[in-house]
Amino acid sequence: MDAYDEGPGARLERPGDLGDPVSARRAGAARDVPGDPRREEATRAGERPAEVTGVGERPAEVTGVGERPAEVTGARERPAETTGTRERPAAPGAAGERPSDAVGARKAEGPTSDPAAPRTGIAALSRRYQIPAALALSAVTVAACVHLGMVFLHVAPANVVTKEHGKTIDSWIYPEFEQNWKLFAPNPLQQNIDVQARAELRTGGGAARTTGWYDLSALDGAAIDGNLLPSHTQQNELRRAWDFYVTSHEGENRPVGLRGALSEDYLRRVVALRLGREHAARPGETVEGVQVRIRTTNVPPPEWSDEQVSTAPVYRRLPWWPLPDGERAGVSAR
Repeated sequence: MDAYDEGPGARLERPGDLGDPVSARRAGAARDVPGDPRREEATRAGERPAEVTGVGERPAEVTGVGERPAEVTGARERPAETTGTRERPAAPGAAGERPSDAVGARKAEGPTSDPAAPRTGIAALSRRYQIPAALALSAVTVAACVHLGMVFLHVAPANVVTKEHGKTIDSWIYPEFEQNWKLFAPNPLQQNIDVQARAELRTGGGAARTTGWYDLSALDGAAIDGNLLPSHTQQNELRRAWDFYVTSHEGENRPVGLRGALSEDYLRRVVALRLGREHAARPGETVEGVQVRIRTTNVPPPEWSDEQVSTAPVYRRLPWWPLPDGERAGVSAR
């Protein structure tokens, strides 16, 4: 037995035993034994010799079960370690730049200007037309600014500018741009103003007759009451005519400038047409002239107010105005 187990010349295998290849490898004497039919069969089948040897031993001692394949075989490694040089392709642009960085850089640059894009506005005109167009646009802008300034001064409360240049402002505003409102919430009207008129008639026999007073404002109010869509004439014609007259006449009914004479003609024609509509003249009579008076009554204060206001009417009577031939024919009865 000792001749088989010990000494440098000892045999690797005992009689009747397949041997311990693992122990032989540990002892430094692992080599194939020629002529072993099972080893040759394992070799032809593509298995390791250690897998067919060592009968009765645990396979873990031969193949190293529980260890990573790379440690047992020494040939199976991670792809990154075996290939070693494969990297992701770099994005277009600078080396090492991520694709998202390149896309963001392109977005930050923005769209490139197209030199062939069509021009618009004044730039689309030729050189010789650009200067006149620019001058015209500048003139319109200046005129609009001046107009807005004049309208603002007209509707604004009295100030140093309006007192100094009031005539210039009025000449710009009237008559085309007249404004019927005031800035900064002026005091509302607290009076009832009625425009009344009467006519002087000439009968067919030459006798004169004077009609009674027609309350033209009350007639307009009656036409507006219950009317969902009252006309502009019913609401504003008579009131505007009287406002026009008051602002262009003095307290003694003397006209101020050309606007005073124009306001007299306008109010006279409105009153004459209204009297003709009310059939003030009988058949065969002719309207020779008209007269206007204003009845002003203060609006009574509310019950909770301590303010004392007189509600007695105040009258302002204008002189008689003779009618020209053209107006007389239009309002006289036939």
